[in-house]
Amino acid sequence: MTTPTVQLRPITDVEYPDWMELTAASFAAGIGPARGLTTDEALAFAYEETERQLPEGPATDGQLIWIAMAGEEPVGSLWISTRSRVPFIYGIEVRSDQRGKGYGRAIMLAGEDECRRLGYTQLDLNVFGDNRTAIALYDSLGYTVISQQMRKAL
Repeated sequence: MTTPTVQLRPITDVEYPDWMELTAASFAAGIGPARGLTTDEALAFAYEETERQLPEGPATDGQLIWIAMAGEEPVGSLWISTRSRVPFIYGIEVRSDQRGKGYGRAIMLAGEDECRRLGYTQLDLNVFGDNRTAIALYDSLGYTVISQQMRKAL
């Protein structure tokens, strides 16, 4: 499959509340099982963490939140923090009706290009161990494991 092209544009204040809701729900879906939280606890934690990282919403210094556009159509989003020496991807999302079309790869590549343009030479991310689709994507893009947390059910 040929990777489609996307353009990243900054999120607008109007788009931010819906993006925040989707981002928190996505994070909660991963963090809940990983930490043994109920659905409500995971969602509360996700909102708390996201609001802590983005106290001024999309205007928060050191935070880049983009909407990925395929032509005139939004197909996903990307959130990268540049607060550390190495930028960190806090969230990548492909709209559910656009999955399986290569947009995840396109968004990641566009984000890497933006980071290079800003003078960065590395990019970090975290992925939950049960997210095989994302792990396969990151492996195929050349990301390597630099830390690994493991757990055993007793």
